[in-house]
Amino acid sequence: MISHYLALYNWNNGVIMIAVFALVCITLVGILINFMMGGKKKEDSEEEE
Repeated sequence: MISHYLALYNWNNGVIMIAVFALVCITLVGILINFMMGGKKKEDSEEEE
């Protein structure tokens, strides 16, 4: 019975969903790193005052 259902499953949909999920995760990590690198540092703002 299990082999009957395996033939009906399309692997392309799962591969596309995993690729989209990986792309979203990589984008979010990139945005997070960008915020971490671009933020003001406490040490720099105290020296300017």
